[in-house]
Order: sequence, then structure tokens, then C-alpha cells
Amino acid sequence: MGVLLFDGELEFDTEVFELRLAGARVPLEPQAFDVLAYLVAHRDRVVGKEELMDAVWGGRFVSETAVSTRIKQIRRAIGDDGHTQRIIRTVHGRGYRFIAEPTGPRPASGTGPVTTLRSPIRYTVSDGLHIAYQVTGGGDLDLVLVSGFVSHLELDWGDPRHAHFLDRLGLFGRLIRFDKRGTGMSDRPIGLPDLETRMHDVLAVMDAAGSRQAVLIGYSEGGPMAILFAAAHPERVAALVLYGCYAKRTWTEDYPGAQTIEGWAAYTDRLVTEWDWEADMRMRCPSADPSMQRWWAQRMRAAATPSTVRALMDMNSLVDVRETLPAVRVPTLVVHRDGDALTRTEEAKYLAERIPGARLVLMPGDDHFVSGDPDQILDAIEPFLGELAGHTEPALSLAAIAAPAGPGAARLAAGLTVAGGRLRSGPGGRPVVQFDGPATAVRAGLAQLSGAGRLGIAIAEIPRQDTAVEAYGVQLALDLADNAPPGSLWVSSAVRDLLAGSGVTLEPAGDDPAGAVGSRQVYRAVAAT
Repeated sequence: MGVLLFDGELEFDTEVFELRLAGARVPLEPQAFDVLAYLVAHRDRVVGKEELMDAVWGGRFVSETAVSTRIKQIRRAIGDDGHTQRIIRTVHGRGYRFIAEPTGPRPASGTGPVTTLRSPIRYTVSDGLHIAYQVTGGGDLDLVLVSGFVSHLELDWGDPRHAHFLDRLGLFGRLIRFDKRGTGMSDRPIGLPDLETRMHDVLAVMDAAGSRQAVLIGYSEGGPMAILFAAAHPERVAALVLYGCYAKRTWTEDYPGAQTIEGWAAYTDRLVTEWDWEADMRMRCPSADPSMQRWWAQRMRAAATPSTVRALMDMNSLVDVRETLPAVRVPTLVVHRDGDALTRTEEAKYLAERIPGARLVLMPGDDHFVSGDPDQILDAIEPFLGELAGHTEPALSLAAIAAPAGPGAARLAAGLTVAGGRLRSGPGGRPVVQFDGPATAVRAGLAQLSGAGRLGIAIAEIPRQDTAVEAYGVQLALDLADNAPPGSLWVSSAVRDLLAGSGVTLEPAGDDPAGAVGSRQVYRAVAAT
């Protein structure tokens, strides 16, 4: 990184893990140095003792005395003390703050330019997998960045324009980033998960970072997951920002703005067989110079293998969150460049027209990736974030509703509850079970279904706190269950759309024979992996 100079003579060198005072090395044990590094990196705010313990000791149990002891060691080493507190200030009942102002960077011998100190990369566990995350910046507002395609938390900082994008986001608030499971520095399970499973990773990362609510910023392929998360967990989302996003990845007659499935397949084959990420960057970001192209190639090759890329591209080709858009009830900003080669302006307009109250900002430019003129994107986002004060949490959230019918319906409802669902009362007092997403509901339903029992699953927008739910989607789930053959699990077309990449196998069951669900196609779930 280089050297930061404080107080005229205090040099902080993270390249060689060394502290120097007036040019002389100051002995400091490693944990004390790590405490100091964290305080310097977050010198714009007060750092709590618990946060320090988590950052430096990695979640291991230590007492507050251990933190206090390291602070005393640092103060002795740099000529500070608990009385004058001219470099490290104790904020009683809250924590510590590094208050010395930088007096200018001093290049270390043989090193490159000074760069900003970064917080350590941490891991949290979601469904038994380790998910890598990093927290930078600071402030009262939390921001969760859902990156497009793949990311790599360490290499993300390697391009100065991308680093500027991240650093400036960190000026808006506390920036929380993560590598999606299967990519970057996170665990790579066999196969790749669906959007619903990845939502669990966002929840796990937010919980690990101590974030109760955050602004969700999704760009490119990260957009659909951010949309789904905002609809399913509105209590955790202060606002939603979408850049270069879409509701459906490939063309259909009722979504003509997207790329054809044949074009997408050809693009996938080209990426996997040629493995030419420099060319991919030139397409994603026409303004990219050779340095940015090399960085993108290094980042992509480190973040995913060819088989992972193919699996990701195949999963993305199935993504369809159109039915979810009306259920997004948080303040939403849609930002788009009119010359974007990957997602078209029509797709941005589609999102803004169908998300209630969404604001659309169209900008000139051809770059899809955020490293291309990042300030243009951030200039559109900053005022939107400044208007968020006073927003109240929406009372409704999107959920998957599983409705049992037939012999043993009560027993089936109880089994679904044990499998992770929440028991609710539907129309007429009939039991229904709420799940956060349809893939979890279908897997639990197939595991619990037996004999002549029947199960219907649909998507509903329901009150978050009520035990009695009577939305249209709840009635639809009951109608599906009532009309399904014995031993069958029927799902609605909206459920099918959200199961992309989930490993759930569906087969058409035709139109509902009783006309209970109108003329819509219904599907039978036959297997889940």
C-alpha cells in the first residue's frame, strides 16, 4: 500500500507492517498493530470495542481488557497517553477514534503510490458455506453492493477507477460487499445456487456485519437478486438502487427488449471457449484502456473457472423477476446509460414503470461496467440517498405460500412448519405455510408430501406481521392444492419463473381444469436436487 504520515513524524507503513516515529522503527506487537491499522482505516468514525474484537480477533472470545491493553500499548509506542489523547481518543461507553489528521503521504522506499487502507476480508457461514465479505467506508447509512456476474473482494481494488467507485460509495455510508457463493473468495459448492439461495447469503453477510437495514445497490446481473431481496425482505432494505439491470435475461414475445436465447448461448460459448476476458471488457466498457482490460481479465480468471462461468451464464439465461416488480415497496432508483450494449434502455424503462414509485435516470454513455466514468453513476445516486430520511418500512413483503389439501392436510402443514416455514391462517381459516422463497417451499413440500395429500404453491404479497393472510396469491395456492391430483404438488407460473437455476424439475400440468386459476399455465413439481 505505502505509507501514511500523521502528526508530522508518525509513519504508518502497511506494506512492511511497521510503525516509525521520526524515522525510527517503533516496536509494536502484531495484534496491537492490527488494532491501530483498523482505527486508522476507520478514522472517520468511532469504532466500538465489539467491532474491534471481531475485526482483530476474528470472533474468538476475548475480554474488553484485551482491547484496552492494546490501546495502552499503542499509546505508549507513539508517545500518546490516556490523558492528552492527541492521537487516539477514548469515547466513553462507545469505543475509540483515531483523531490525528494526515499531514501527507510519504512514499515508502521501493514502493508504488500510497493507496487507501482497506479493512480485512472476513467470512460468515451461510448454509454451511463460507461467504467472504468486506466492510469499508463509514457513516450512519449502510450500503450493500450486489455485484454483477462475479467479483473478487481483493482484486476489486486493483483498478484505480473501480477502487474510486468503491471508495466514493464508502463516503456515502458503510459499504458492505461480498463474493457470491461459488465465485471470488467464497466457497465453491458443486453446482451453482439459484437467486433465492443467494438471498440467504445477503442476510448472513448483513447479520455478520451488524447491519439491520441497508440500501441495496445491484448492478448488471446483481440487479435481479437485489429486486427479489427487496421484495422478500423489505424490513432489511432502506432503498433499492439498480444500475444497468434487467427483469429478464433473454428475449420472449412479451419481453422483446432482451437478447435472444441464441445470441446469449453464442456469447456464453465464446466466453468459455476463447477465455478472452480482455475482449469481454472492451464490449462491457468501451472506454476501458489496456490497463483496465488486463485488470478485468486477472479478476475474472481468479474469480471463476470456465465451468463456473458456463453454469452462471446458463442460470442467468433463465432469470425472470417480472412478477416480483410490483411487490417492491421501497424507494427505488433505476440508473441506465443509453448506449449500454449489454442491457437496453427499454429494459431500464420496464423496471421503472413496474416498480411502484421508481425513479428513472437515463444518462449518455456506452459503458456498462461501473469502472467506466464511475462519477457519472455516483452523481445520480448521491442525491437519491440524501432524500431517504423519514422513509417508513413497508407493511407488505413477498413470500411463497404453500397450501395443503386432502387427507392429512393438517399433518402436512405441521411438517412444512418443521421444515422452516411459518404457519399462517388463510381464507376460511385454512392452514397455509409461508416461506421466504419458492425453492425452499418446493423442496420442503416434495419431502413432506405423501399418500393422497395435495399441495399448491404460489407467490403472494402479504402483511409481514399478520398471522391471518388473505391475499390473491394465498387463494391461488389454495386453488392449486384443491385442484391438484392426489399426491401432487402444483405451482403457479410465477413460482416457475423464480425457480431458475434451483434444481427443481417442473413439468406442465396444463391449464387448471376447474378454471380456478384462470387461463394461466400451472406446473407439477416432480423432483428437486
